[in-house]
Amino acid sequence: MRDFEKISFKQFCNDVCNDRELYNSYKLPKRSSKLAAGYDIFLLEDLELGPNEVVKLPTGIKSYFLDDEVLLILVRSSMGFKYSIKLVNQVGVIDADYYNNKNNEGHIFVKIKNEGNEMVKFKAGEAITQGIFLKYLITDSNFNSNLERRSSY
Repeated sequence: MRDFEKISFKQFCNDVCNDRELYNSYKLPKRSSKLAAGYDIFLLEDLELGPNEVVKLPTGIKSYFLDDEVLLILVRSSMGFKYSIKLVNQVGVIDADYYNNKNNEGHIFVKIKNEGNEMVKFKAGEAITQGIFLKYLITDSNFNSNLERRSSY
């Protein structure tokens, strides 16, 4: 019970642009091989990133999964090795109650930085980040807690 979905076109217009062709054409995350742990997340548009430049990128996706799971967003290892690209927050943590929240439908963004000394260029459809689903545990003291689900971002 986990998967990726596109955000609605309305949310896409708010967060990205109102290009229906782009909305219809971009790919959902997928694994690149049978034993890959991560689901590659693809760029929506071409990207040029100068040395030390930071950019927040919309992905156009949201994800649902079980309540005792988390989606970790990580930079693909090849991006670090080849281009010195890193996630600004090191690891993105997407909780199950982020999905379909009232503020942005659970649209997943990534913020990356070029820590290299050269301009890097990527084409739309290239994978820079990846998502990995994991089970997690909670402490005994939180097992029967009355915490509410998130209602907004």
